[in-house]
Amino acid sequence: MRITVLGCGALGQIWLSALFRAGHDVQGWLKVPQPQLAIQVFTPEQDSYQHRFTVNNVHLLQQCELLLVTLKAQQLQSALTPLLPLLPAACPIVLMHNGLGVIDDLPAITQPLCHAVTTQAAHRTAAATLHKAWGLTQIGPLNAAAQSVSHVADILHQALPDVAWYDEIKISGWKKLAVNAVINPLTVKYDCQNGELMTVLDEVKALCSELATVMKREGIHTDTIQLTDQVVNVISLTAENSSSMRQDIHAKRLTEIDYITGYLLKRARCYGLTLPQHSALYRWIKQKESEYVRDPLSATLPRSW
Repeated sequence: MRITVLGCGALGQIWLSALFRAGHDVQGWLKVPQPQLAIQVFTPEQDSYQHRFTVNNVHLLQQCELLLVTLKAQQLQSALTPLLPLLPAACPIVLMHNGLGVIDDLPAITQPLCHAVTTQAAHRTAAATLHKAWGLTQIGPLNAAAQSVSHVADILHQALPDVAWYDEIKISGWKKLAVNAVINPLTVKYDCQNGELMTVLDEVKALCSELATVMKREGIHTDTIQLTDQVVNVISLTAENSSSMRQDIHAKRLTEIDYITGYLLKRARCYGLTLPQHSALYRWIKQKESEYVRDPLSATLPRSW
């Protein structure tokens, strides 16, 4: 299958490598055009793979049979919109990112559009990309045209398991958002690795309580205890990790806060709810961003996307 991966950061690179090794014809797509992209990927078992991929080939894009987008939420609109007229009408587009609400920023998309929620963990160093841990990827439809492309999950599963099709992808998206809305901003507030949040479990529970009120209004069956258990489990499993939001703040990049906590607060307002704990964290993160980004619209994206 002819596949283009838009966004060649850590997550994009492990997918490029896995799809190539599964026998697919793959290329990358970068913000700054260049003839080729050389990468080295280490699997969780420490197997090493070196590749050199074609990038930004318009002819290959026009023949694309799957576009996998591994950008951050705030990068999607500017990166994806110019490519839409070049893609075949039947080419499925899979958006793999944290947060919700991105589709509200995009123009009308006629191609099959899917959302992917993943727990695959990857990290880039100066020399290589480290696939830190295996995870689960759930894919589901965002528009009517995507109802008929469940085979995409099988294709991706063969390359980088586990991948499953999930018609109710909204539920998966909200569950992932709940974890991110607690862990990410708290690790910025306390400037700590995930595991250190075990010392502020009262704050974790308070955030989960606010989340539960909104998620119930969204039609998702959950409660404070269930959400707290879910978040604490992720904290334990990722104790040595530094959250992506904390990494962004340290690198003076825009975070995904508007599509995580920002989206949560937006939905809460629709139901007349106030979330003081999440609102305070949202203001905290936006204040941190404002210290190095005076005009968010002019903030530069990472050159490699």
